[in-house]
Amino acid sequence: MTAVRMTTVHSSRRFVSVAGLVGGLLWATVACGTESSSASTEVAEPDPATPSSAATWREPDSYVYTLKSSEGERSLLGTFRVTVRDGKVAEAVGLDADSRRVVKQLPGEVPTIGELLDELEQARRDDADTAEAEYAPDGHPERISLDWDKNAIDDEALYVISAYAPTAG
Repeated sequence: MTAVRMTTVHSSRRFVSVAGLVGGLLWATVACGTESSSASTEVAEPDPATPSSAATWREPDSYVYTLKSSEGERSLLGTFRVTVRDGKVAEAVGLDADSRRVVKQLPGEVPTIGELLDELEQARRDDADTAEAEYAPDGHPERISLDWDKNAIDDEALYVISAYAPTAG
C-alpha cells in the first residue's frame, strides 16, 4: 500500500509539474503575442493630438533657436539664444539676467530641441498631469507645457521656442 501511495504521489507531482510547465509556456506565449501586437499598434497609430507634420519632423544637426523657459523651481529659467551644431549645443547666450546666470554657472543645462522633446516624452511615459506641445507648420515644437503633478507646487515647466532656423552647420 505504501508503494501504491508513492506511485500516486509521484504521478500527482509529475502531473502538477507538467501542468505547471504547460501553463507557464502558454502564458508566456500569450504574453509575448500581446506585447508584440501592442507595440506594433503603438507604432502604426499616430497620436491624434500630434499634427502629422510634428510626427515627421526630424531635428536637424545644426540650427539656431530662441528658448524662453519659465515656471517652476528649476535651474533652467530665462530666455536663451541657442546654437546647435552636430546635434549638440555649441553656444548658448543669455538674453536676460536669469539666463545669463544659467549660461555662466550651468552651461550644460541649456537643451537642444530634441532634448526638450525627450523631456516631453518622458513626462508622457511618467503619466504627468500635463505633457502637451504645440507645433509649427513645419513640425518643430513651438510650445511645450509640462506639469508632473497638478497638486504639487513648482514642478511645472513651460518652454516657448521661437526664431527657429536650420543652419548649414
